[in-house]
Amino acid sequence: MFGLFSKSSPKGKDFDFSRIGTDMHSHILPGIDDGANNIETSLEMIRGMKDLGYKHLIASPHIMWDMYRNTPDIILQRLDEVREAVSKEGIEIRIDAAAEYFLDDHVEQLLEKKEPLLTISDNKVLVEFSLAFPPMNIKNILFEMQMQNYQPIIAHPERYVYLQRNKEFYEELRDLGCIFQLNILALSGHYGKSVTELAHYLLKNNYYSLIGTDLHHPAHLDELASARLALALNKEIDWSKIKNKEL
Repeated sequence: MFGLFSKSSPKGKDFDFSRIGTDMHSHILPGIDDGANNIETSLEMIRGMKDLGYKHLIASPHIMWDMYRNTPDIILQRLDEVREAVSKEGIEIRIDAAAEYFLDDHVEQLLEKKEPLLTISDNKVLVEFSLAFPPMNIKNILFEMQMQNYQPIIAHPERYVYLQRNKEFYEELRDLGCIFQLNILALSGHYGKSVTELAHYLLKNNYYSLIGTDLHHPAHLDELASARLALALNKEIDWSKIKNKEL
């Protein structure tokens, strides 16, 4: 493995997240999931991300039909509102939107009807599944996504701690054509020891192609700022495998 922060990289508080460039997992659109609750909070979060060095934000509100019944129309309307507010405030940053799809019956129905899914970039779709229970039929859903020419991005795979005893499942997902996205705060211990251990396992085995903040609220900005030093001291990955700037 190579350095998440190579020997020539700025370390600690001097690290500039422009090295990553694009954040492809955040909840900055107001009032539609468990992220920003109003436009003022959205702007606070966006300013904070710009200050960290990000140039491009791709919002990914939850589509989780039991809780957050978001549709492309709802998401894109909020994106327009945020873009207008960002422009009025003179914040120079690119804002786009996709979604974080919870793999459930609703997603199956969308695929059956061949409804277009919101993509992070090109054909890439951010997906998640239960953090509490092993998934049942997600391989079938992921296979159908592939058949419809989507490439699933597995959001925060390190947070599925029940896979500690079934790490082969990660390889099965990779064999299905999935790519994997690391939550930055997993490396600084934000989600607990087990998540950090899984993140290191996945790093060591070269699973990750993307890095995201999974930003939900302004407090995460302080934690991201603090994580710069923790990341600099952490074990290393090959930056050439991280494709955020290609999004």
